[in-house]
Amino acid sequence: MPSSLQFHRTIPTTTATLIRHKHSQTYALPHNRFHSLPDSVASHHTHMLGPNQCCSAVVQTIDAPVSSVWSVVRRFDEPQAYKHFLKSCHVIDGDGDVGSLREVQVVSGLPAASSTERLEILDDERHVLSFSVVGGDHRLNNYRSVTTLHAASSAGNGTVVIESYVVDVPPGNTKDETCVFVDTIVRCNLQSLAQIAENMARN
Repeated sequence: MPSSLQFHRTIPTTTATLIRHKHSQTYALPHNRFHSLPDSVASHHTHMLGPNQCCSAVVQTIDAPVSSVWSVVRRFDEPQAYKHFLKSCHVIDGDGDVGSLREVQVVSGLPAASSTERLEILDDERHVLSFSVVGGDHRLNNYRSVTTLHAASSAGNGTVVIESYVVDVPPGNTKDETCVFVDTIVRCNLQSLAQIAENMARN
């Protein structure tokens, strides 16, 4: 099963389910595309959006078992193992459990230098990891990401990785521009993850 990548963005709204409220809206993965997705997975990708926030999800299929992919994803202390836009990471508070803080340094060429991030969810049984950005020198304020893994088939061959996020739209940018920028980074990260996990599975 070759690796493949899909985007599910809130713009245009036909690609996602949006429930609008007076001052906010709810983003959820589109049911027509994810009808077979376990409820326990889908619930993690439901986000409340403020009036100046955007949300998106990127889906990557990987030709490797969930256990191999998860062994890379769950390392809150070593995101640079597959996130190549990061050059270093140091856990500055905690021991890698929920509530731990890490400081990552970003490679040159991006509109950021560093990011301080808190681990919100680390579920080894359901294969869910979530972190939020709480500080640093960057433009992605109130960024929160959720990554889930589940088997691509009942036989357990292959893994589907879904990474969704919500973030403030920076001043001077549109929601569409913000999603394009973040989607590009997430896409590159997940493609790198696929390459690493598939190499692990072959060796």
